[in-house]
Amino acid sequence: MSDEITVVAVLKTKAGCEDAVAKAMAACAPASRAEATNRQYVPNRDLDDPQTLIFIERWASRQALADHMETPHFKQLAAALEGKLEAPLQVHILQPVA
Repeated sequence: MSDEITVVAVLKTKAGCEDAVAKAMAACAPASRAEATNRQYVPNRDLDDPQTLIFIERWASRQALADHMETPHFKQLAAALEGKLEAPLQVHILQPVA
């Protein structure tokens, strides 16, 4: 089995913060995609719930994800999200079952 993981990170924004959060997510994407261990990094908006934004990511391993979380661009994203989320960030780390 490969060490590659898929990450689904769900952000529930406070009302009125949707665009600011989306902008911060989009700003983090180019540097994240440039990381050698990144396979996919796509910020998304839920079309049925504009306060829900979702990252779909693929990383070479859990360690690659941990390393990503220590980068300046990730820390800048985390700072930009402060006070703008209605609920704690939900992160699902996935691997195929077959």
